[in-house]
Amino acid sequence: MTTFLVRDMTCGHCEKTVKQALDKALPGVPVAVDLANHRVTLDGGDATKAEDAIRDAGYTPERLGMA
Repeated sequence: MTTFLVRDMTCGHCEKTVKQALDKALPGVPVAVDLANHRVTLDGGDATKAEDAIRDAGYTPERLGMA
């Protein structure tokens, strides 16, 4: 698992945009978005590719950790 803090993900539109970017970059990888805490968690997949996808969608991810 990898968790990112995405401070500039502030609304439902942002959440949808980030999720769509991750679904496109990492098809089939489960993604959980916690909008209230600005967190995105991936259950598997390539963390660097995910980080790039979030950045390419216009957001600023900070990798918090991997389990």
